[in-house]
Amino acid sequence: MNPAPHQTRLIALDWGTSSLRAYRLGAEGQRLELRALPWGVMQLPDAGDGENAGFEAAFEQACGDWLQAAPGTPVIAAGMVGSRQGWCEAPYLEVPLAVGQIGGSLASLRNRHGQLIHIVPGLMENSQLPNVMRGEETQVVGVLSLHAQQGQAADILIGLPGTHSKWVQIRHAETQNEVRHFDTFMTGEVYAALCGHTILGRGMVAGDNDTGDAQRSFERGLQVAQTAAGQAGVLSTIFSTRTLGLTGVLDGTGQREYLSGLLIGHEIAALRGMLQAQQRLPAQVMLVGEAGLCERYAQALRAYGFGKIEVAQQATERGLWQLALSAGLLHT
Repeated sequence: MNPAPHQTRLIALDWGTSSLRAYRLGAEGQRLELRALPWGVMQLPDAGDGENAGFEAAFEQACGDWLQAAPGTPVIAAGMVGSRQGWCEAPYLEVPLAVGQIGGSLASLRNRHGQLIHIVPGLMENSQLPNVMRGEETQVVGVLSLHAQQGQAADILIGLPGTHSKWVQIRHAETQNEVRHFDTFMTGEVYAALCGHTILGRGMVAGDNDTGDAQRSFERGLQVAQTAAGQAGVLSTIFSTRTLGLTGVLDGTGQREYLSGLLIGHEIAALRGMLQAQQRLPAQVMLVGEAGLCERYAQALRAYGFGKIEVAQQATERGLWQLALSAGLLHT
């Protein structure tokens, strides 16, 4: 059944490396429909010859019928679709910058049927050790939209745990928010690599991580960075995953949970140290991501003395809606 044309206000795409999520949004950004497809920019459908044939095919599968039912609906996309490997490069904006500038800097393209597609730029901090994000900036905008609805206006820290965890410092100045600085930790990717491709994974087994023993193993790992031995750094302490198995302290499931806690603990300890050195410890931390992973990070943040912690819901679609509004794509 086709959607009623008057219901659809915006088609919003979260188009990453490995997947494509399409949202059909109605009045005030209400989610009317969601589709999840396996067509990330690095694994597009086989659609024959043509430079952008895969992107065209994936786009039509994601939302072609929505556009047929509601022609003229604006389309906005965020994520790796705007990278050099994507459909159309949306150049990075340099940090620090006012959050409101993001919606005014969209790139655009037309597909083979003439549909205009607006693409959100990523952010770059061009320092001695450059840092980039692409896709997370949209979630940041969504979190700040939720924060504003709650009537809050203060400097906050936004955490986006995942394969490459991002920590974004937001400064509230007068009537606008500014992305001041952000850091990246490759914790998730390092964890997967250590489990799958090093000797640490030899003693591990997959198991129920909701048991009391698993939780205690995770907590044990969390605390390592706070110990005297933990001062040697993560490259030294990760070997304890194996030795605690050899000495019988941890079983196979426990070793996996311990390593997760150890890596997250080192990440949060390093983050706290940097924030203290900058004198920027936040009053509030907002987390965005998969629920189970956010809970692990919330536990770690509490263990390392961070204050109020909240998990934001539907940050991506909120952000895409807000960016479309600020870009003038929607009539209020």
